[in-house]
Amino acid sequence: MAGIPGFVDDLGWWAVAIFLFLVVFVRTQATYFVGRWVRSGTTRLALEPDAHPRLARMSARLTGTGMDRAQAFLDKWGFIGIPLSFLTVGLQTLVNGAVGYTRMRWDLYTLVMLPGCALWVGAYFAVGASAVQLWQLSPWLLVGATVAVVGVAWLAVKLRRSGDSDARTPR
Repeated sequence: MAGIPGFVDDLGWWAVAIFLFLVVFVRTQATYFVGRWVRSGTTRLALEPDAHPRLARMSARLTGTGMDRAQAFLDKWGFIGIPLSFLTVGLQTLVNGAVGYTRMRWDLYTLVMLPGCALWVGAYFAVGASAVQLWQLSPWLLVGATVAVVGVAWLAVKLRRSGDSDARTPR
């Protein structure tokens, strides 16, 4: 197939899918454990407020009953939000870090993130296949589609920010 690198044809699509699945699995697990590590650090700071007063105040905000409620919510409803976060850009990392920070049980977390990993691989295949098809038709179509997507995203961010600033201005 023209336009597809030779090593992909040689390996086959299943090998690429397995590789992508392993990449997202390892990255997501690492993000989860970084969240747990940050939580242990903020908990220690809350116990030693005189050592670093500013950090202790921040850690006090990140610990306590509010975080306990967040942990209970994730234990109950995280099975919906965690997999769906894999279809977003940026939010996925925040969700997985927050899940680690709230100390959601690792076995439950791993079980609910597996479908998210599969969704992520599917999204990458869909975007990749679309890009290959556009490239095969004309490289300029791919460039045009990329410019259009970036332009729409830029406009959405600009409109969102201007709407936020209007909401904050006193009348």
